Amino acid sequence: MKFSEYSQHDALGLAALIRNGDVTATEVLSAAMARADQTHSQLNAVVRRYDDKARTRAAQAFRPEQTFAGVPFLLKDLFQEWQGEPCSWGNAKLAQHKAPFTADIVRRWEDAGVVIFGATNTPEFGAKNMTEPVAFGPCRNPWDTNRTPGGSSGGAASSVAAGIVPVAGASDGGGSIRIPAACNGLFGLKAGRGRISMGPMAAEGFFGAAVGGVISRSVRDSAAMMDVMQGPEDHGPYWMPAPEASYLSQINYAPKRLRIGYCSDSPTGTSVDPQAVAAMQDAAQLCASLGHHVEAVPLPFDGKQLSTDFLLAWFCTQAMLIDELQKAHGLQRTDFEPDVQVMAAVGRSVSAPEMLSCLERWNTHTLAIARFHEQFDVWLSPTISAPPLTVGALKTPPMLHLINKVLSGVGLFGVLRKTSTFEETVVKNLAWTPYTQMANLTGRPAMSVPLYWTPDGLPLGVQFVGGLNSETTLLQLARELEIARPWFDKRPPI
Repeated sequence: MKFSEYSQHDALGLAALIRNGDVTATEVLSAAMARADQTHSQLNAVVRRYDDKARTRAAQAFRPEQTFAGVPFLLKDLFQEWQGEPCSWGNAKLAQHKAPFTADIVRRWEDAGVVIFGATNTPEFGAKNMTEPVAFGPCRNPWDTNRTPGGSSGGAASSVAAGIVPVAGASDGGGSIRIPAACNGLFGLKAGRGRISMGPMAAEGFFGAAVGGVISRSVRDSAAMMDVMQGPEDHGPYWMPAPEASYLSQINYAPKRLRIGYCSDSPTGTSVDPQAVAAMQDAAQLCASLGHHVEAVPLPFDGKQLSTDFLLAWFCTQAMLIDELQKAHGLQRTDFEPDVQVMAAVGRSVSAPEMLSCLERWNTHTLAIARFHEQFDVWLSPTISAPPLTVGALKTPPMLHLINKVLSGVGLFGVLRKTSTFEETVVKNLAWTPYTQMANLTGRPAMSVPLYWTPDGLPLGVQFVGGLNSETTLLQLARELEIARPWFDKRPPI
């Protein structure tokens, strides 16, 4: 199967070809592997390969009811464990350890018939919005290899945009599906809290803010993947009610005329690139032309406080992860990247009452967005505040690493984080991606839709955040937008 033919199909299309006997799963897999080989030196998107296992899997018989039977697939190298294979979380030392179990989401993908042949690049612990791990090197954007594909699902998005696979495993704890989707001209849906299991390793990820998912080139692939991924597990702490009908069966029904409130103001108060504003305004006009009520609104939540509360919990989580991994695998703190060590040091300076107060404020933010959704069905914003940044643009300078090391050694992070300088640093670190954390913190479904390209030819997605249990509505809106402004055939120059 030639790449020119392979790339013309989404995942459901490839599965149909295999099911009908028009092509074999082995032929399709060979096309995917060849594309991965061809683009690796330029993109560094796939950091681990399972070629032999994949060929064995592709040669086996698939069941007719398997939605994605024989479709090549890539896991994210974070929270998507596959028993017997490494899951490094972007860390060199962890790459030496094989997973003792298979994550629920991976098992469901396998049950649906995918052929896993690799794992994609991700920043260490998914801790950054750019994919530049020390262990594996930076991943690059197929639209401009000098630019980032975003993070933390950067390798997944780069792989899909480059045509290695039509859909890839991803996850989102603060925008990690939507940010890369926006950078690469792809569709990315983050499901609501409790919709997709994070087990069996964890009852929930990041206090329920993190969720697994996919990045795709077509809305129908994401809808069908939602049907595969969603649903409770016996070991889960809670669950969302099943949709009334499958997501795939519902996307071709136009959504009701929606009330859409839009705002481009940065939640952190930082500047927003005119191209990001233009992308949002373009989406608002398109939605209005489709008959939806579209209205400019003020920011519906306290953005600066939400950002602070998000990052405080994030830092504490990094501290917990490092401490647990040290115990489990005998690692040293120096086995982790300097920036992650700094995040963990800040987290260790947080007292239990402070952390509990922070989580209580999460509820305050949830109440604010719930009140907004009493008046509007959807909040529309840019997904990111500017086009994809250049690789290394947010890299911490060596001198700052040294200062951080000294401060950590003498235990001064507890004092430092209460200063205006630290608050300014927090705001600066989120300046490029200030819009996405709200949906994670409040547990709301959200998606990035690729409707806009800059005059320089760079993708710049827009974000829609729905109310509780609104995945069907978001997918219907996405499909309506996809029909009105198709993006599937837009291809990067690589």
